[in-house]
Amino acid sequence: MYNPAEQKTHNKLDKFRIHIRQIGRKRACLVFCSFLVLLLLIFALKSFQFDKRESTEIPDMISVAQQEEFTLIIQTFKRDDILLKVLERCLVVPHLQKIIIVWNNVGRQPSKELQESWSHYPTPVIFLEQKINSMQNRLQPFPEIHTDAVLLLDDDLLLSVSDISFAFTIWKQFRDQIIGFVPRKHVETPSGEYNYQGISLSDLQIGRDKYSLVLIGASFFHHRYLKLYQDQPKAMHSLVEETQNCDDIAMNFVVSLHLRKLMNATLPSGIYVKPLNMVNLEMQAVSGFKGMWFRPNHFKQRSYCLTRLAQIYGIMPLQFSNIIKTHST
Repeated sequence: MYNPAEQKTHNKLDKFRIHIRQIGRKRACLVFCSFLVLLLLIFALKSFQFDKRESTEIPDMISVAQQEEFTLIIQTFKRDDILLKVLERCLVVPHLQKIIIVWNNVGRQPSKELQESWSHYPTPVIFLEQKINSMQNRLQPFPEIHTDAVLLLDDDLLLSVSDISFAFTIWKQFRDQIIGFVPRKHVETPSGEYNYQGISLSDLQIGRDKYSLVLIGASFFHHRYLKLYQDQPKAMHSLVEETQNCDDIAMNFVVSLHLRKLMNATLPSGIYVKPLNMVNLEMQAVSGFKGMWFRPNHFKQRSYCLTRLAQIYGIMPLQFSNIIKTHST
């Protein structure tokens, strides 16, 4: 039997069910849309991370190279034959990223034989031809340097592979100092001037002597010091040009003064590493060209430089040390 009241109730229930279905569809649609938005966000985030990883991949690689490799700089003048011997030794040294040859033979290009002698080695060798023959050419912040560490080596010094590798290990522990194989010292005279003197290695070993400089012609140091050297007073650069000497003494001043600012403390500019096997090839050069060592006034000239540099900077920043790093320590 038809019941109006019951039919009315059914109609209300039907409307309610329809309303519930509509709400369900809207909710399902909202959930689905939210899910799509979430997927898009995840995809965008992953894409951003991937792009970020790719954009930082090369700098990360450079950072590793900066810390774990070094650049070798050799300045040469009229010594092609012994330069070859030095290069043949250095090209097999671990962690060597690149060799920069500062070519001071103005007006003469490196021979084809010289440039192709090491073509079978993986380490690149770059010749940078200079416009003038200057001692300071080697102390430029070359854009080709992509490592923190620089090994500066005279073109007549032959170091063993183990000595170079050991010195690099020491440099990584003392990155703000010069790590080298040739120590020297300054001595103040009663007149206030300074004398440049050698070191008795036997006295140094038993504590009877100290050094205050480490020569840069066989040394590791941070590449930042090349830029700092260029930023020094004009009088310092003029002194080096005037004497064609003393750039290594000047660099020890630069490092000592930087350490004062960096650490607010007086530290020696360098640390001496005792080499196992270091040979001077100068007398073997076919050209017969002799370097500064053979000048009769060499030590006198360097004493003059010490005094003038102290006057230019208004201070004697060099500090004495008796630290010796050996392969057994």
